[in-house]
Amino acid sequence: MNRRPLVIAAATVGALATAAFALPNLPPNPVTDAVHARVSKEKGKRFAAAADAPTRAGAPFALPSWIPKDATDVRIRVRTTGGSRLIRFTLGATPLDGPQCGAAATKQPGAPDLHAKWWPRSLRSEVRPECRDARQYQVAVRGKRVYAWTDGAPSPTAP
Repeated sequence: MNRRPLVIAAATVGALATAAFALPNLPPNPVTDAVHARVSKEKGKRFAAAADAPTRAGAPFALPSWIPKDATDVRIRVRTTGGSRLIRFTLGATPLDGPQCGAAATKQPGAPDLHAKWWPRSLRSEVRPECRDARQYQVAVRGKRVYAWTDGAPSPTAP
């Protein structure tokens, strides 16, 4: 009896199973980023400072205008098939301030539907809506660290 086809099939299944478990836990690199972008329809980027991010409004990783220019350690995750975004950054000398959305002004976006290892598990108690961009964002501030997310809903104050 020829066992070679069985050995090849078992090795292939083992390699695919190992890849399925290992890929999500590997550090970011061009290969894992490409696979993750195709499978989950999400992409992520990291900038040392907000000034390093693209400024063109239509760019996939362009930051909202309300993020201070001196913010550092900026991470952004976007859904490639919609308007959902996660943004995390550290405040510099410029505080996070500006107009707030009224509670009745718009439907509150729910919990983010994107996932990232750098995103905290719960932010419910610190959430306040912000409306300073074309999109409605929810923002939570923990010390100097700011977390913001949107499901792509337009801001009620947007032109």
